[in-house]
Amino acid sequence: MPDRPARLAVFLSGRGSGFQALYRATQNGSLDAEIVLVVSSRRDAGGLQLAVSYGIETFVYRRKNYPDDQQAVADLLARLQRRQVEYIALAGYLKLLPREVVAAYSGRVTNIHPALLPKFGGAGMYGLKVHQAVLAAGEKESGATVHLVDEQYDHGRILEQVKVPVHADDTPETLAARVLIEEHKLYPRVLQKLISGEYETTR
Repeated sequence: MPDRPARLAVFLSGRGSGFQALYRATQNGSLDAEIVLVVSSRRDAGGLQLAVSYGIETFVYRRKNYPDDQQAVADLLARLQRRQVEYIALAGYLKLLPREVVAAYSGRVTNIHPALLPKFGGAGMYGLKVHQAVLAAGEKESGATVHLVDEQYDHGRILEQVKVPVHADDTPETLAARVLIEEHKLYPRVLQKLISGEYETTR
C-alpha cells in the first residue's frame, strides 16, 4: 500500500452522482484516494458544479475544441500528467476514451456500467436505454459491473458485479434507481481493491 492516497481523475458527462459517491468514499476513509481532477465531455454537466463546490480542478474535454485528434489527446494527457493522476474512473462518461490514454494508464482505468456485462453493453447503451433493454428482454435480474477499460465500449476485463432483482412491476426508472444504489456501493469498494493491488493487472 502506498503511504499516501492514490491520485484519481474522474471522467463524467452528467449530474455526477457516481462521482459524488466516490468523493464521499474518499472523505469517509473507505477509498484511499484523492480526486485531483474531474473531466467532463459536457460543459453543462452537473458533476462539474459538484467538483467546483468540492474545490476540485475541472476540465471540459471536447474534441471539437482542437484542430485535430493529436492535439486533443496531447492536451488531455498533459493535464492528467500535470495533476500526477495515477488512476482514472469513468463515472457516467459517454465518450470513448482515447486509445493513447487507455495505453498510458493500462490496468488503471475503470468504468461502471448499469447492467451485468457482457449483456446490455456497448455503444449507445447508457442511461435508461440499458434498463429499457433489460426489461424488454424479460430478464429476472440486472445489476452493475465494474470493469477495466480498453478501446471498446463496456468491453474490458470485468472486476466485479453486483446483482439486483428485476420486479414484475418495474419501469426503467424504478430499476435504474435500484441499480444506482448498488453502483454507489460497488464502485468505491472495487476501486479500493484495485488501488490496494488485490486484482492482478498489467501495468
